[in-house]
Amino acid sequence: MVKVSKWLNVTIDGVQIKVPEGTTVLLAARQAGLHIPTLCYHPKLSPTGACRMCTVEVEGMKGFHTSCTLPCSDGMVVHTSTPAVKSMRQHVLWLLLSDYPCTECLLCDKRNTCNLRSCEYDIPVEQRCCYKWEACELRFIVDDVGLPEGLPKPKYAHRGFKPAEDEPLILIDRNKCILCERCIKACQEARGIGAIGFIFRGRNSFTGPPPGMSLEDSGCKFCCTCVEVCPSGALLDKVSFDDKPREQVLVPCKYACPAGIDVPRYIRLIAEGKFEEALSVNRERVPFPKVLGRVCMHPCEDACRRQELNKPIAIRLLKRFVADYAKPTWKERSTFKPKKEKRIAVIGAGPAGLTAAYYLRKLGYSITVFDENDEPGGMMRYGIPHYRLPKEVLDEEVNEILSLGIELRTRAKVESIEWLFAQGFSSIFIAIGTQKAIKLGIDGEEHYRVIDGLTLLKRVNMGEQVSLGESVGVIGGGNVAIDASRVALRLGADNVTILYRRTRDEMPALDEEIEAALEEGVRIEPLVAPKRIIGNDDSVNIELIRMRLGAPDETGRPRPIPIEGSEFMLRFDSLIVAIGQAPEIPKGFGVELTRRGLIAVDDKTLATSIEGVFAGGDIVLGPSSVIEAIAHGRLAASSIDKFLGGDGDIDERLTDEGFIEKRSLWMGRVDGFAYLNRVKPAMLHPDVRRENFDEVELGFTPEEAIAEAARCLQCDMRFQMTPMPIRKLEAALRSSQRQ
Repeated sequence: MVKVSKWLNVTIDGVQIKVPEGTTVLLAARQAGLHIPTLCYHPKLSPTGACRMCTVEVEGMKGFHTSCTLPCSDGMVVHTSTPAVKSMRQHVLWLLLSDYPCTECLLCDKRNTCNLRSCEYDIPVEQRCCYKWEACELRFIVDDVGLPEGLPKPKYAHRGFKPAEDEPLILIDRNKCILCERCIKACQEARGIGAIGFIFRGRNSFTGPPPGMSLEDSGCKFCCTCVEVCPSGALLDKVSFDDKPREQVLVPCKYACPAGIDVPRYIRLIAEGKFEEALSVNRERVPFPKVLGRVCMHPCEDACRRQELNKPIAIRLLKRFVADYAKPTWKERSTFKPKKEKRIAVIGAGPAGLTAAYYLRKLGYSITVFDENDEPGGMMRYGIPHYRLPKEVLDEEVNEILSLGIELRTRAKVESIEWLFAQGFSSIFIAIGTQKAIKLGIDGEEHYRVIDGLTLLKRVNMGEQVSLGESVGVIGGGNVAIDASRVALRLGADNVTILYRRTRDEMPALDEEIEAALEEGVRIEPLVAPKRIIGNDDSVNIELIRMRLGAPDETGRPRPIPIEGSEFMLRFDSLIVAIGQAPEIPKGFGVELTRRGLIAVDDKTLATSIEGVFAGGDIVLGPSSVIEAIAHGRLAASSIDKFLGGDGDIDERLTDEGFIEKRSLWMGRVDGFAYLNRVKPAMLHPDVRRENFDEVELGFTPEEAIAEAARCLQCDMRFQMTPMPIRKLEAALRSSQRQ
């Protein structure tokens, strides 16, 4: 508790207020619920009084005074809305609008109902105050203060600045700068960077980096806090909002994660060296951080705004680092609800099934997991090679889940939902994946030298001896095809060629996995499609036809079109087919299916056509990713709990860190921040990789993890600076949209 040395008695508009010494008149008025308009003032920045909107009169003091800079004195009597004060503010606003390019729009009688897209007046869209309205507080001041009667409408004389559109992330229009100094103070006082300041004097004055210097060269960290506090629209985000919530657009990494992991929070904790807390943040949303740190498709990295400067943050590798390195202090806060009598059956021990089992067990339910395989893990165990996901890593996290008291029945293929209900289960979650390989549908593919990619990976992961020969062809362009090609090298093949009907740019496999395959010696033959297979005892020959790319298809990728007369033959010792997976659902399940043969569910609850039966993961999505399966497991757990009478709350707070309002905004200056390169982890040499199934990617050291995390732009921290009028307007608009 702060000790107050002296209390002062102040009267504002007839209201007596008691405030501690050092309080400004503006803060004293706000404490009493009295309104004084402000424009340049921000509660987290030192006041300047530059805008003059908060002007007041004080008895016994001559002239007008800015309330944001005026300290209270004992016995002070303040008047905030006398005719003279109101007139003063109106004249100041008139002068400000005479120097502002969006005056016509600000004074439009439809300014507060504008749909932000069209305007009946001949005003270029980029000059409207409603264009990216979220940055413009002037609209509130116009409504609040008004203009003086008897004066003509203020007319703008162009200041001659050319909008700067070539900076990353930020659009700058210095013609709209009102010299409030907020952006400078935010950069210097709140963030400790000091990349911008006042440039020139008088009417030609503006804020920005030194003349002739880009923001990248000035030391800017592109946190966009300056944009957040700009009241006039002089600084805008380049991105389009399209009626989406601002945080969803401006912190895309967090919202790109299917499981909703608070990415910026744990990245910041790693940068601060708080590894245990960072791991706890991950454990709040997923029970497989070590697995995800190795095999996640990382949509968060694809969304990362850092790539506007150079390379995105290595989010997946940072997750792996804390999962491998940090102590599991999260267990100290992990909680369990009292035991419930109801039993739940989970069919499938893959990522979706085990995730659902984990959270339902923590809610107090008795859980039984059925799986047809010898060991749990699903495609994580049988579809991902050990050089990407070591068996002991998967075992550790699976055992952590099962240790909660979950019953696992392996080699137990469930054929009937009714049978499970007859065993006394109150609800069922189907998470059986899509483990049936799709066939090519061409002559000759039944030859014994042709094997599907899933079967190959499963046999190898189970420890079987597989011989493919010296020359191997792989048909497909996804992760299974890439994994199969790299496994073939490790099984002794000298030449492995991927045959793909589009180009490398269209391959759905992870780019880093494609790069690793190429480093190890895999070849890619693009723009070819199989027509028929002719096999014999010594080899398998495949007839291919060359393709060209046409217009985009339903996937958004260019459609491959056969080139007539371009057929040719290739010879291999073995041929691996990896073109996708399909569902195989027992008839006894009796659930409604989609056109694709997947289980039809309610998107919001994952409920199937049978009451009490839910489904998720690949059997609903089609072949997807581990993180998407985990997200479905979470949703299923919540939905099943609600179905059984609970509140569906599976969220946990495993660390005190994360309440953004309690955090320091300070970043500090780092010269050359924009040019910091992405840290690359140590990797096994390609020649070594081909000889064994040892893990290829070795992960970060603590020093490397901190250095990589320090590249983060901290996009989320700007919301700690959001001006209150903007928050209110956004909330009102969201409410009207819902209605």
